[in-house]
Amino acid sequence: MEARQNVHFEANPSDAEVVIRVIPRIAELSADAWNTLAGDSPFLQHAFLHALEATGCVGPDIGWEPVHLALFRNGHLDAAMPLYVKHHSWGEFVFDWAWADAYRRHGLNYYPKLVCCVPFSPVPGPRLLAKNDADRTTLIQAALKLTRDLGFSSFHILFPTAPDHAALEATPLMHRSGFQFHWNNTGYADFDAFLAAMTHDKRKKIRQERKKLAHLGVTFRWVDGAESTDADWDHFYRCYADTYARHRSEPHLNRAFFAGLRATLPDNLVLIIADKDGEPVACSFCMKDGQRLYGRHWGTLEYLPGLHFETCYQQGIEYAIAHGLSVFEGGAQGEHKLARGLVPTATHSWHWLENTEFREAVDRFLERETDAIGHYMDELETPFRREPPAAAAPKDA
Repeated sequence: MEARQNVHFEANPSDAEVVIRVIPRIAELSADAWNTLAGDSPFLQHAFLHALEATGCVGPDIGWEPVHLALFRNGHLDAAMPLYVKHHSWGEFVFDWAWADAYRRHGLNYYPKLVCCVPFSPVPGPRLLAKNDADRTTLIQAALKLTRDLGFSSFHILFPTAPDHAALEATPLMHRSGFQFHWNNTGYADFDAFLAAMTHDKRKKIRQERKKLAHLGVTFRWVDGAESTDADWDHFYRCYADTYARHRSEPHLNRAFFAGLRATLPDNLVLIIADKDGEPVACSFCMKDGQRLYGRHWGTLEYLPGLHFETCYQQGIEYAIAHGLSVFEGGAQGEHKLARGLVPTATHSWHWLENTEFREAVDRFLERETDAIGHYMDELETPFRREPPAAAAPKDA
């Protein structure tokens, strides 16, 4: 760890005032300067990443060692990259387990590796936090140099979005395609207008599920972070932890992490709480910015037919419509989301393997995988009518 803390180098020998340093704790960086680079994404806010570190949700002892890259120009933070040394592939949602196994079978170490991402959050967003492509390219070059200096197998950038792609396409990193299911607001006046745009069988099923839940005495509350109480968060965490317990595993995020978010990012938090006969029975946790609602975690204390779909998807869509949000991201994977109005949306990742033979083999695999994903997305049946009715403008937030 000590050696990594001391790593620093000039980004450009011709510009002695530009230096990149490895930062082991994001608390060492100015929150204002970082957030200026990060933009609106709540997952890239200084407070979010700091909460992960301060509460022990990431750290060297659990295989998520922060080694953020910071580019200083004349002493000012001008570019940055959220970066981690990984000793496993859990919590990334871009699956490279087969690559790691191939390394193992050939007597090579795949771990540790360097990964630029937001831990436990498969949410697309900027990863090269910079104001121009020149600084983005410098960050990539610095990460590749760090990969080699530390003797690691590989470097990965997960879920970057358009501002990063131009810089990435000019590098030797390999592109990997993926997809998630997102809901898009085309100007629905309300939830009924959204249902009217769906095919008859999908619309009928959702309405029937809602009626059954109502007959069981289930109602829903939307609780924004600023209005939430300790009891609300205790209920959510009990549901969240129970989901992991049912799969015989431990939660990645602890109660202190969510308390930290409530204290520092209340305007970005939403709890969707399901009550049965007035008592809380299930909950989903979402985050939001000015344009998007992000479905993140959920759990229930009692199985009820249709409760998962309503709590995780329909209520999120209804919230987004009511607040004039453009997109609801339902999280990673899940073809079942298609029937709820979430449609396939392309995602991206970029990868560099130091071993030439493995790099060439993976490059060939990614070409085939990209073609297969494209065909799969094209063949998915739309849940919407071919000629949906015109929708009114969304309600004001």
